[in-house]
Amino acid sequence: MGLFDGWAGFGLTFETMFRKTFTQDYPHKGEKVTAPRFHGRHQLNRWPDGLEKCVGCELCAWACPADAIYVEGADNTEDDRYSPGERYGRVYQINYLRCILCGLCIEACPTRALTMTNEFKLADNTRASLIYEKDQLLAPLLSGMEQPPHPRRLGADEQAYFLGLPSTGKPDLRTPQSKGAAQ
Repeated sequence: MGLFDGWAGFGLTFETMFRKTFTQDYPHKGEKVTAPRFHGRHQLNRWPDGLEKCVGCELCAWACPADAIYVEGADNTEDDRYSPGERYGRVYQINYLRCILCGLCIEACPTRALTMTNEFKLADNTRASLIYEKDQLLAPLLSGMEQPPHPRRLGADEQAYFLGLPSTGKPDLRTPQSKGAAQ
C-alpha cells in the first residue's frame, strides 16, 4: 500500500465534482411517454350527449382489493337525470393513498364508465387532496355534450339510447363493400 493511494481516491472525487450531472436537465426534459396499456389515474366517462356512464352499481368498489373506492348510488328522475339508466353514482370517491392501480375496478365495470388514463403524476402535498371526488374524476365535456342533469338526447327509450340508434329509430343495415368488390 503506497503513500499516494489515499490521494488517488481523492483525485477521482475531485475530478467528478465539477462534471455536469443529469439532474440539472430534469425540469427541461420532455414528458415521459407511458405504454398504451399503462394503469394511471382513473376517469369516469360520459355518453356522447354528456350524461354519465356510471349507473351507481358499486361493482368497482366490490372488486377493489384495497378498498379504495366508495360509491353511493341514487335514482334518476325525469327532471333530474344524470345517466340514461334508472340510477347514477351520486357520490364517487377514489382514495389514491390506498389504490394500488391494479385495474380490477375497470374490469368489473359493466358500462365501461370507469377507465384508467396514462396520467401518472399523482403526488401532492396533503393527504386529503389524494382523495379524488366525482367532479375530479369525470371526463371533460367535449363539443356537442351538455352538462347534466338533462333528458336523454340519443334516443327516446333506454334500448334506443344504449344501442346508439340513429334518429330514424332503425339500425343501419347496410354492409360495407369489401375491397375486392369495389374494383
